[in-house]
Amino acid sequence: MGQTGTSFLILFLALPAITPIPGPFGMVFGTVLALISLQIMAGRQTIWLPGILSRRRLSHSIISNIVRYAAPIIKRAESFMRRDRLAAFTGHSVQMLLGIPIFLLAVIIALPIPFGNLIPVLALIVIAVALMERDGLITLIGLGLSFLAIVATFGLIYAGSSLLAGIRASIFS
Repeated sequence: MGQTGTSFLILFLALPAITPIPGPFGMVFGTVLALISLQIMAGRQTIWLPGILSRRRLSHSIISNIVRYAAPIIKRAESFMRRDRLAAFTGHSVQMLLGIPIFLLAVIIALPIPFGNLIPVLALIVIAVALMERDGLITLIGLGLSFLAIVATFGLIYAGSSLLAGIRASIFS
């Protein structure tokens, strides 16, 4: 499926990471997204997956449920999309460069920050949909959300480390 398949894979792997379920979901999906982003940066048109994953097929019922629930949302999103709008931000070279923010967002998703995945996953969803629809304006919006996610994550890390330093100082003084 080329670029559309890559974009769908990003979308498919980002969505489970948005759920605030305890466990390693963020780390697992973030790690896989990071590996995919490295392949995007390398310019691969199709994504290589290990044999155990590439041989797997989704059942008809799973695909049917995804389509049934996603179709209204996709239809609404497509009303905002315009194919080839700002086309300079949708080509293969830009997709390779988008591997960088996708990688950073994937690393953020893998970090164990409670409720810290919302903005990074939202940014990945916007980037994936923009690449599927080849809409440069939406790609730029996704990049803006990526920047916001990175800044917010560094803010959370800084606030957390400052809080821990204050607690440590009060305990050992």
